[in-house]
Amino acid sequence: MPQKVLEVKDLYVYFYTYAGVVKALTGVSFDVFEGETFCLVGETGCGKTVTSRAITRLIPSPGEIVKGQILFHRPNGEVVNNLELPEEELRKIRGSEVAYIFQDPTAALDPLYNIGSQFTETMLAHGSGPKDEALRKAVEMFTSVRIPDPEKLVKRHPHELSGGMKQRVVIATSLSNRPRLLIADEPTSNVDVTIQAQLLGLLMGLRRDFGMTILLITHNMGIVAEVGDRVAVMYAGKIAELAPVVELFERPLHPYTQGLLRAVPNPLRRIERLESIPGTIPNLISPPSGCRFHPRCPYAFDSCPKEEPELIEVEPDHYVACLLPPLQQRRKG
Repeated sequence: MPQKVLEVKDLYVYFYTYAGVVKALTGVSFDVFEGETFCLVGETGCGKTVTSRAITRLIPSPGEIVKGQILFHRPNGEVVNNLELPEEELRKIRGSEVAYIFQDPTAALDPLYNIGSQFTETMLAHGSGPKDEALRKAVEMFTSVRIPDPEKLVKRHPHELSGGMKQRVVIATSLSNRPRLLIADEPTSNVDVTIQAQLLGLLMGLRRDFGMTILLITHNMGIVAEVGDRVAVMYAGKIAELAPVVELFERPLHPYTQGLLRAVPNPLRRIERLESIPGTIPNLISPPSGCRFHPRCPYAFDSCPKEEPELIEVEPDHYVACLLPPLQQRRKG
């Protein structure tokens, strides 16, 4: 069995606002294994990005990690809890052993500095040799992400590049220190479908070439089907279902997952009208009691507003948080 790279255990993240306490994450738990692409999927506002930022304590004020554990398995076999590390130690992990590709490449690049300066800054911050060596590495990495004329690119500024080219620069910069875990937060959300396909193919090739593990954040089930190994479906700050990708698409068990998949066009079936999930995402300042999905669930019954479901294993490696009796009866063990 592959080694674990990351363990997220019982994670709670709250945002203390003037309107009230936003319970952004409530008891989120999952593992990520070496060499896989693990996907977090769900509607906007479900907690995907907050989860990814919490891994290296990048939660902005007024947010706070209330409790939980983020166990990172380092290459030497050491296991550290990122929530307990001193800031100086955590800085050594960020950008080196754990790297990020953020949603908006324009926001990730400083308009005042050329591309070469920004790439070398990342390498020099982690002691990766002199500046000349870092610039040589920049050209090498830009070549690996299929950027033409990388020698000229290092002298350009972000405003001179297209959106797809900026995203390639961000990907190359993230990989500059050969991270053990790459967190990609909707890396294709700002490009058209043609560039999206190219970037996804690029990421999967780099994963293979560099032996990386990828945590992919997306709301696109098509992307999950194309590149994912395992997937966790999030709803209102909790995980509703977690399973291998093929298993989830063939046998979705949670009503929310079933609703998401019915809203995706299927080229193999004739569908006159796509279905939608009724209702709206709940307010996480005062979320629904019991199961958070019950106000929108077509199968809700008396226990749903009263009892909060646990994420239980109902089939091998297939976990569901639902109170429906058939699922509870299939609970393993």
